[in-house]
Amino acid sequence: MPKEKISHQYKIKIDHDKCKSCQLCIVHCPTKHIELSSEFNQRGLTYAKAKKDTPCIGCGFCFFICPECCIEVYEE
Repeated sequence: MPKEKISHQYKIKIDHDKCKSCQLCIVHCPTKHIELSSEFNQRGLTYAKAKKDTPCIGCGFCFFICPECCIEVYEE
């Protein structure tokens, strides 16, 4: 019996105002789905944001590495 390819789509949600711009999520994302924004949050820091042109694979590395717990990973 042929295996069916199961396609899941994942997204991340980042609380920009909690982000302290440590960039740990950016460094550890295997698909480079996260980048630093050119805008500033309420702390006066640039913050991490999801890129639109690369996929999120739902690995959760960003969620686990974030010291501020400001990233959520969810399935669409």
